[in-house]
Amino acid sequence: MTAQTSTTTVSAYAAPSAKAPLERTTIPRRPVGASDVLIDIKYAGICHSDIHQARDGWGEGIFPMVPGHEIAGVVTEVGSAVTKFAVGDRVGVGCMVDSCRECDNCKAGLEQYCVKGNVPTYNGLGKDGEPTYGGYSSHVVVDEAFTVRIPDGLFLDVAAPLLCAGITTYSPLHRWNVGPGKKVAVVGLGGLGHMGVKIAHAMGAEVTVLSQSLRKKDDGLKMGADHYYATSDEATFEQLAGSFDVILSTVSAPLPLDEYLGLLRSEGAFVNVGAPEEPVSLNLFSVIGGGKTLAGSMIGGIQETQEMLDFCAEHGLGSEIELIDADQINEAYERVLASDVRYRFVIDAATI
Repeated sequence: MTAQTSTTTVSAYAAPSAKAPLERTTIPRRPVGASDVLIDIKYAGICHSDIHQARDGWGEGIFPMVPGHEIAGVVTEVGSAVTKFAVGDRVGVGCMVDSCRECDNCKAGLEQYCVKGNVPTYNGLGKDGEPTYGGYSSHVVVDEAFTVRIPDGLFLDVAAPLLCAGITTYSPLHRWNVGPGKKVAVVGLGGLGHMGVKIAHAMGAEVTVLSQSLRKKDDGLKMGADHYYATSDEATFEQLAGSFDVILSTVSAPLPLDEYLGLLRSEGAFVNVGAPEEPVSLNLFSVIGGGKTLAGSMIGGIQETQEMLDFCAEHGLGSEIELIDADQINEAYERVLASDVRYRFVIDAATI
């Protein structure tokens, strides 16, 4: 199909300024280049990081800002050099849309750690110097190299959050060899945490949820958790001391790291994927004693993202979602902050 030769205007929801409510607007989309695909967005997940960025929680943003890096849709146009996709293919776009492609990290399939900095799906600048706009929109143009295929075994609405929440939890679980015989704790049962539980369980691990309270216990057990404990109960940290091979922290609030590190077995790993706005404190003896690892992980590379989608399709794993219309985005933001979502809001892009 012949690619478009001019910039097009599409509908979107944007934050006009930091902390301002999102509102319906229009944005430009670049012409479809030789290696690009034009995607008709069907669904876009709402990630907590959207709220952080739209409200300048992680530093000064680029406004107007169109958030959204959990994108699921259908290819409607392809560039002349595209080989991976055809019109009608079901595809996804995650947290990045480009990188330098030349550094050691990019060559190793770790584009998320591009030495020169990857190009984020929104709140960033493309190689053309123009701001990037995300998935709260009707269409997006993306290089095929940063587009992934959504397997037929996944519905697009429950697949959309996998493009961030799925890969963000899959990547560290895969990296730390989670599987049969491993004991894994997931801190927080939210948008990230519930996928961490599902994936760790599917990998064959014994899974424990550590949550502030027990109010989501039934949900956690249905998702595959073997155990569920309240961190508000001080006895939890005594009872579970030295229990886990891997602890995956998905929360966006600063934690008492020394207490959580005490839950690890010797040479265990505490991996952060939640990103608090505030700094945290640490007594280094908490990692020195027992040879423990305090680590972080950020999404995953494009190849690993495809592996994650294939894994989720094979095991029937989709996100637990609440589908909303675009005019409910601002309400959804407040509900996310109030932990009032089970477990991921997804926008029906037809309403944008």
